[in-house]
Amino acid sequence: MKMGIVTGIPGVGKTTVLSKVSEILSSENRKYKIMNYGDYMLNTAISEGFVSNRDEMRKLPLSKQRELQLIAAKKIVEDAEKLGEDGLAFIDTHAVIRTPAGYLPGLPKHVIEILSPQVIFLLESNPEDILNRQKRDKGRIRSDYADINVINETINFARYAAMASAVLVGASVKIVINKEGDPTIAAKEIISSMM
Repeated sequence: MKMGIVTGIPGVGKTTVLSKVSEILSSENRKYKIMNYGDYMLNTAISEGFVSNRDEMRKLPLSKQRELQLIAAKKIVEDAEKLGEDGLAFIDTHAVIRTPAGYLPGLPKHVIEILSPQVIFLLESNPEDILNRQKRDKGRIRSDYADINVINETINFARYAAMASAVLVGASVKIVINKEGDPTIAAKEIISSMM
């Protein structure tokens, strides 16, 4: 099984691009699984009574976020291994999470060593496009990212964090641009990098 971690800041279009990855791989009858790291963390956080929605997780104490990260990593690997040798596993997550206490690495040493991906993708887009996507997405609360300067800062921290995580496991880091209006281009680039 090959594992790729698809990272990007809120509003960059990770979920949309990964839905295109799913469409393409399904049409080719390939074995794959797309796993949202936040879903794994959220399910645990809700069942333990720590939060009631995804956006509250960024505001949890760092020690609690680290604990949830570790639990999620172990479960993701367990699910990915079921794909077998030829399977492709994709994880939808963040390289960094902006919290009231500063930036939290989304793929710290204790997590990246469990996941051990082949590629860490940095999905990026024009900061103005990201801001506009956030405004259109009424289902999420992203006011803590609703500023061009914060978006640019977060993109830079994500690059640093992805490279630092990659060094620990020998993964490559690839920047993929999510062009406004055509997520299929980014999806095809992600798939070709995993082959």
